[in-house]
Amino acid sequence: MPDFLRLEDAVEFAENPEPRCPCVLLLDTSGSMQGEAINALNEGLKTFKEELNRDNLAKKRVEVAIITFNSDVNIVQDFITADQFDPPTLKAQGLTVMGSAIHKGLDMVASRKAQYSANGVAYYRPWVFLITDGEPQGEPDSLIEQAAQRIKEDEDNKRVAFFAVGVEGANITRLSQIVTRSPLKLVGLNFQEMFIWLSASMQRVSQSRMDEQIPLPPPGWGII
Repeated sequence: MPDFLRLEDAVEFAENPEPRCPCVLLLDTSGSMQGEAINALNEGLKTFKEELNRDNLAKKRVEVAIITFNSDVNIVQDFITADQFDPPTLKAQGLTVMGSAIHKGLDMVASRKAQYSANGVAYYRPWVFLITDGEPQGEPDSLIEQAAQRIKEDEDNKRVAFFAVGVEGANITRLSQIVTRSPLKLVGLNFQEMFIWLSASMQRVSQSRMDEQIPLPPPGWGII
């Protein structure tokens, strides 16, 4: 890692030495999300920021990163604390390279944890939150199988908590073959409710003791 990046980290963590609660959003921006779905998702991201920033502890502890996937995988937002998070406006187009996005998300989590450790910053188990309205498309099955295996290993070793949400039209059966936890099906385009729940959950985590098992609020926005 270049020295100037190490210095940036040192300054960032010196200014805010709070334990970190990282959350990666893996967002499907393929062509089928065009129209109402992508608009509702964009509004949901604004709600996520507003809700997190209501809580003085959460806004300093929760870190948000955003990866979008269509025919490509893009890091739209690297890890940033909630108080500095500026929600992007996403557009929809292309295929659904979900497996590649999962690998990128887990790589980002591992890299960020190494930065915390190097700077003596404590952290909670990272969350990865995948939202999709389809199924993997445009990449080999072997890549998706490797992604599923990584999720299972990271879940088993408590390195990550990986959640999947299927928007209307999503192949829930296929999703459940990829992720370890049962995927949730979004009711309608209830993204705002979902992000309010996610914010409330992250706030609970950020106020808990390290490694404490905390009950999450019931997800009224989705069904298993």
